[in-house]
Amino acid sequence: MEVFSSMDQYDHEQVVFCYDEASGLKSIIAIHDTSLGPALGGCRMWPYRSEEEALWDVLRLSRGMTYKNAAMGLNLGGGKAVILGDPRRDKSEILLRAFGRFVHTLGGRYITAEDVGTTVQDMAVVRYETPYVAGLLEKSGDPSPATAFGVWRGIKACARWVWGSESLRGRTVAVQGVGKVGSALARHLRDEGAHLVITDVDSERAQGVGRELGAEVVEPEAIYDVPCDIFSPCALGAVVNDDTLKRFRCKVIAGAANNQLAEPRHGHALEELGILYAPDFVINGGGVTNVADEFEEGGYNRDRAFARIATIYDKLWRIFTVAREEKIPTFLAADRVAEERIATIRRLHRIYLPGR
Repeated sequence: MEVFSSMDQYDHEQVVFCYDEASGLKSIIAIHDTSLGPALGGCRMWPYRSEEEALWDVLRLSRGMTYKNAAMGLNLGGGKAVILGDPRRDKSEILLRAFGRFVHTLGGRYITAEDVGTTVQDMAVVRYETPYVAGLLEKSGDPSPATAFGVWRGIKACARWVWGSESLRGRTVAVQGVGKVGSALARHLRDEGAHLVITDVDSERAQGVGRELGAEVVEPEAIYDVPCDIFSPCALGAVVNDDTLKRFRCKVIAGAANNQLAEPRHGHALEELGILYAPDFVINGGGVTNVADEFEEGGYNRDRAFARIATIYDKLWRIFTVAREEKIPTFLAADRVAEERIATIRRLHRIYLPGR
């Protein structure tokens, strides 16, 4: 992969390759856009098949954070970090602290937090080396409940748009992935009277959540074929692809996973199939909104944070309206809304402020 041409494709500002022999750290930090403020985005640890795959992932994820933060009305830019390795085998204190030192070299241009393969406890270790860490236990903590709450609010907006009622009672929802976010979302759905069909690559976890919530459990590959009202991807991305498009039996796709569309053309295909797609970087914006509240005057306030997360309902409604009025797919409408805010703030920055 050509690094600079890859950066140019999505207009990234900076990519930092981090290597420490003593700890075994191999990490990439990508800063996509800081027009709205310092780049905030989690640190993902994953056993990537290659360095090229890791670079591609961090570039896509960091761009998604720019759009997510913009769409959620946050004064934060977009960034992301990945650590190459198996979190179950390769994670150590020295590795996390080495990562923290590299974060610190950026002087606050990038603020890290937990993500797939890392925890709030890991971020406490990173914090030993840099103050540029968010989502610590003593502050906003685990963002999963906030993300799940936002996705639930977004699903209700989708239901109202498609069926004229936001009630999910009696609706069948297929939840793909019942980790921290997926299981919390499933509880919201169960409490509202939805019928749940769930799956997870960890079969024991799926069975446990199934027993707790009275949900039907299916094998991971079978979830795409489940007749349902709403398909909710809450695991990894690219689940809307050439293969799955032929198998979906739903009217709505709305879930917590990042980068759900394998390619932009798959968003156009969903439109042609009459399936409403809730753009991922909007519906899953609850976690970053929760973390961002730490930067408000007076520090983190849960009630204030969750009140802002609840507006995901309204943000999706606006996006669906733009898509209908401009006759474009919802994923393009979401991009347009985010890009308009970024462009507006960029124009504001032409005004010089002393000391800024």
